[in-house]
Amino acid sequence: MNMPTLVSFWLVALIGSAPVLAQTPSSDPPRPVGSLNGASTARDYRLVAGDKLRIEVYRDPQLSQSLQVRPDGKITLPLIGDVMAAGETPAALRETLTTSLREYINNPVVTVIVVEAQPQTVSVMGEVNNPGVQPLKYPMSVIDALAIAGGFKDFANSKKIVIRRMTSTGVQTINFNYKDAIKSDSKPMYLQPGDVIIVP
Repeated sequence: MNMPTLVSFWLVALIGSAPVLAQTPSSDPPRPVGSLNGASTARDYRLVAGDKLRIEVYRDPQLSQSLQVRPDGKITLPLIGDVMAAGETPAALRETLTTSLREYINNPVVTVIVVEAQPQTVSVMGEVNNPGVQPLKYPMSVIDALAIAGGFKDFANSKKIVIRRMTSTGVQTINFNYKDAIKSDSKPMYLQPGDVIIVP
């Protein structure tokens, strides 16, 4: 094999072994609203109470507002009134505001900017050894949070755990059976910011 042929061979080998990053799907599980089947990523950050937002409506300074998500999860805008923000992604909130403003403005262009985000946490209450607020790590399952809380007390009913979650339609209650969750064929159930785990 002459030198040019040898160089060509090595170039082909190197190019063929390089990873194609643009085609590699994300390994982060999706996190749809109202379920425990995914975890948050930077791309689908969900708003929580206390987040500071800047709502920009193109060419309408009166409708453009700096707001903070209230403890009830809502924000208030002129013309629209109260809108549920907690539990939504900025993109989903933008779509909601755009749709609502179409009643008053032709082709509104809305931008939602998260100016300051609150720390992401979950709470574990009830019959666990170390109840309290925990920083939310991604992806973080219900079992992870229970382990961080030190496990169950002697008389805990691990079959009737309840997760309470703020969504765009109000507080959702999700039942969780620890005995079923630790089975080998069970899929992990992931937490969302602000979730409250109650162990009776």
